[in-house]
Order: sequence, then structure tokens, then C-alpha cells
Amino acid sequence: MQKPVRPLYTGPALFSYGFRPFFLAAGLFAVLIVPLWMVVWSGKVNLNGPFSPMDWHIHEMLFGYTSAVIAGFLFTAIPNWTGRMPTRGWPLIVLAALWLVGRLAVVGVLGAGPILVMTLDCGFMVAIGAMVVAEIVAGRNWGNLKVVAPVLVYLVANITFHLEAMTQGSADIGRRLGFAMVVMLILLIGGRIIPSFTGNWLVKRAPEPGSLPVPFGRFDAATLALSLLALLIWVVWPMSALAGVGLMLAGAVQGVRLTRWRGWRVWRSPLVLMLHLAFCFIPAGLVALGLASIGHLPMAIGLHLLGIGGFGGMTLAVMMRASLGHTGRALQAGPALTLAFACVSGAAVVRVAAPTDLGLWTAAALWSFGFGIFVWRFAPILSVSNPARRVPGGR
Repeated sequence: MQKPVRPLYTGPALFSYGFRPFFLAAGLFAVLIVPLWMVVWSGKVNLNGPFSPMDWHIHEMLFGYTSAVIAGFLFTAIPNWTGRMPTRGWPLIVLAALWLVGRLAVVGVLGAGPILVMTLDCGFMVAIGAMVVAEIVAGRNWGNLKVVAPVLVYLVANITFHLEAMTQGSADIGRRLGFAMVVMLILLIGGRIIPSFTGNWLVKRAPEPGSLPVPFGRFDAATLALSLLALLIWVVWPMSALAGVGLMLAGAVQGVRLTRWRGWRVWRSPLVLMLHLAFCFIPAGLVALGLASIGHLPMAIGLHLLGIGGFGGMTLAVMMRASLGHTGRALQAGPALTLAFACVSGAAVVRVAAPTDLGLWTAAALWSFGFGIFVWRFAPILSVSNPARRVPGGR
């Protein structure tokens, strides 16, 4: 018997696929949140939320901006894993509204108490995790249930962040656990997609023969295990020689891992090269955190290399590529998107190289301008139907 065909989606194009609302929300949020932080930091605006200004800034980059990107990525990848139709329509609208309510609650606009703020904020990832499990189970794609583990740890980090802020005024372990979790997600996902996209481009377009990226193997698994161990030690004992040595070693092996993906051979493809350049900030940030753990650098240097260059750069590059590919457009960055990535990467360099007032404002301007280009370029693309359907299912 022929399987029933799912009714054609006739709602707003913005909610026809998971990457659309959440990538656009992440881009808009990134444009606005850093200028707001700068006026808060300068003392011109006071927040009424449950966090100190610094904790609010860190929380909203780790669990506000990044959670939107994670949601967009998951709801785009899961249909490929399960063979099921993508989540669309009202479920996406409700999820997007829940994410927005969380942001308003954390900044203090809703006037909610700390417990309610935590509930509203963390409810978004609870809903994401439940929907991910439901889709994977319905598609009987049991192997991908492992993706639930990092989502769960990410949720635990957010809950810990809130509880620490309530009880001791500063979220230390939650902050570090959140950073560690996002680093591991980039090491895992980046370690799959970067060599894959690089190899595909080289096979199809490179004018000269040469070596291809080394596929995932035992070396990659060992570097991931070492990095996870070093990060967990840092979460618990941040200012220790054991954490310092572990993080520096993890950064070194991740740097070696990056060279095995042959990034220098894709310089003609900015969209692929961006992934390699963004990943560079991860080993650099790990080494800087290691040096900070043994007292040779401020911890802020490592955190900003990871947060601005690694998290910001990698998520921007992935959002650009996924948005182009899943809307049936050519995978070409062009001058505008190349400039956007250069601005975000430049923001990371300026922030750590010039920690003065002028340097901070310059880094903030570069970040917001880079993501502003992303929003300008992709808001029309994400808000309208595809020019042509690439595969069944409306992708």
C-alpha cells in the first residue's frame, strides 16, 4: 500500500524549515546583543534581569545566540538522518516564540523572578531535546540518538549557570561547562563537515591533483577524547597546572588535526576556506586557556578567541553555507559574505590584541557589521520560498 503523502505546506516560508527562523533569529540577535552589551558595559544602561552584567553578556552569547544556531542546525540535519519530513509550521513558531521569551526574561524585560527566568530560558532546550528524540525514534534512526547527549549536557550547563547566579552571584562552573560543550560540538561537527566539504570541492574543482583531507579515524577520536578530558579538568579546576597542560596539548593536537584537512588547497573557495579559518580559533583558544590556567595570560584572551573567532566564525560560516544550499542557491560566498566573515574574524583578533576601550568598541562594531551583512543578505532568502525545489520535502 502506498504511504500517505503529507499535505503541501502553505504557511509562511520562514517556518517551512528549521534553519530559516533560527538562523535569522541568531543573526538578528548577534547584530543587536553586542552593541547592547557595550552600552551596558559603559554604564549607560542598567539591566533588571537575574544576572550580573558580565554574566548576562556571557550567558546570552553561550545560551542565547548559540542555542538558536544549534536548533537551526538540528532541525535541518534530522530530516537527512531520519528520512522524515522536516518540522515546520506551528511547532517552529512556538519554538521560536519560546526562544524569544527566554531572551526577554533573561534581560529583565518581563520582570520575572530568577526561578521563572530559568524555567522560561531553559524550556527552549528542553523542547528542542524532546522534539529531537521524538523525530529520531519515529524515524528509527537509533544511531543518531547520541546527539541527544551533548544537547543534554548543554542544558545542564545552562541550568547550572542559573543556579550559581541565584546562590552565589556568579556563574563559574556553568560558564565553563557551557564553553566546553560548545567547543566539543564544534570539534565533533566541524571534524565531520570540514574535511567532507573540502574533499568534495577538491574532487570537483581543484585544477591540480593533490592529497585529499584525511577521513575521520583513530587519530581524530583520540584528539576528541583528549580535548574532552582537558576541558572537563578545566571546568572543575580551571587554575591548575593539570588543566593548563591538558588544554595546551589539546590545542596542539587539534591544530595538527586541522592540517590534515588540507585547508590551504581551497583558497579559491571562500565558503570552504571560512570553515578552516574559523576552526583555527579553536586550537588557538585552547592553548590560550591553557596558558591562562598556569597564570601566563588573562583568561579573557582564550575565552574571546573561542567565543568570537571560534563560535562566532564557525556558526556564521555554517549558517551561510546551509542557508545557500538548502534554498537551492549556488554555494558561492561572493564579496559581501566574505567581508562578513572577515569582520567577525577581525573582531576576535582586535578584541584580544587591543583590550582598550577603543579596541573593545572596534571589535563590537566589526562583529555587528559582519552579522549585519549576514542579515541583509539572508533575511530575504530565509523569508521567501525557494526559487526551485531541490528535493522532495521543500528543501
